[in-house]
Amino acid sequence: MQVTVTGKQIDVGESLRAHAETQITDSVAKYFDHALESAVVFSRSAKGRLIRADITVHAGRNIQMRGHAEAVDAHTAFDSALERIAKRLRRYKRRLRDHRKGAGGDEAPPALKYVIAHNGTDEEDETEADSQPVVIAEMTTQVETMTVHEAVMQMDLIDSSALMFRNSAHGGLNVVYRRRDGHIGWIDPQGNPSA
Repeated sequence: MQVTVTGKQIDVGESLRAHAETQITDSVAKYFDHALESAVVFSRSAKGRLIRADITVHAGRNIQMRGHAEAVDAHTAFDSALERIAKRLRRYKRRLRDHRKGAGGDEAPPALKYVIAHNGTDEEDETEADSQPVVIAEMTTQVETMTVHEAVMQMDLIDSSALMFRNSAHGGLNVVYRRRDGHIGWIDPQGNPSA
């Protein structure tokens, strides 16, 4: 597995780099023999006093996990973030294996992801303009066919607040999302014709 360790405005020393590479390789290898890649990014938290560790692991086709943690030092932040990813791997290993066996052979249609930006040209208060999002990337992603249960599991694995998928029951586009009260919402505009 290819492991990339970088720092944003932080010097990542050789001991931290070696620790991160060894720990992440060992943790992921317990569950996935042929994991593809992982990336670890160390940065300062918004408060400036803590170190933030962001870990992304691409364990296989359509299996991507993200975890992050903040701590006073980089080693502790990394270990906490890796513990979260390892916990998710343990929790979902069986479900992921079943998902791969049950996945249909249909190719998922590509879709574009956008992060919309505020152009900042109209006259507004500077504090309001600073809180507007910035265009980060435009990229192609796949809208996978899966059950609602598998979509919720995938949303948890990638630590996302929402996920669009093609419902395997009827082929329509659906969305699952995390509600403010902590529960999961499910949008099924087409409905299940067989019901």
